[in-house]
Amino acid sequence: MPNIKSAKKRVKVSTANAERNKACRSDLRTAIKKADVAIDAKAPEAADTVKVAVTKIDKAVNKGILHKNNAARKKSALMNKLNSNK
Repeated sequence: MPNIKSAKKRVKVSTANAERNKACRSDLRTAIKKADVAIDAKAPEAADTVKVAVTKIDKAVNKGILHKNNAARKKSALMNKLNSNK
């Protein structure tokens, strides 16, 4: 446990940031899974769910939760899967 005031504050801030990042990451994973399920089911709204997932991936990159190359790989995989199942 830190004794210095600034160290105590850093613990609070880093905990809050970790919780925020965890929520965003969970939301991102859910969106990607929904898109995968929609593509596999050949649902008519598959393109829309992929669009939502891509938007969430881009937002995660802007927030620093995902690396840009990781995001590009996820988006590419979703798009390839969508286009091959048409």
